[in-house]
Amino acid sequence: MTAPAVPSVLFVCVHNAGRSQMAAAFLTHLGAGRVEVRSAGSAPADAVNPAVVEAMSEVGIDISAEVPKVLTIEAVQSSDVVITMGCGDACPYFPGKRYLDWKLDDPAGHMPPRAKQSPP
Repeated sequence: MTAPAVPSVLFVCVHNAGRSQMAAAFLTHLGAGRVEVRSAGSAPADAVNPAVVEAMSEVGIDISAEVPKVLTIEAVQSSDVVITMGCGDACPYFPGKRYLDWKLDDPAGHMPPRAKQSPP
């Protein structure tokens, strides 16, 4: 008897340096091996935003080893659910896949992590 396949989720944003990295890290953490998680970008940055790495560290999730990855047709084809975050039409569409578009602001240039905020 074979083990049931786990669902696969792909998070996509433009640079794969903020939103999609955070979403993938949270689902990986909360899914505890029950979900296959990927993230990618339509125009990947050179590195994950350091403020994003620091913010995730503040909640106990280490993404310091993550690197932005390019969005591939294969990643979309092998995912059950594709969640886009501001990448527009750059994501290939395949019938039978579930697509969701989350309206999330890009964290680049927004508030610094708590440790760097001035006290009230």
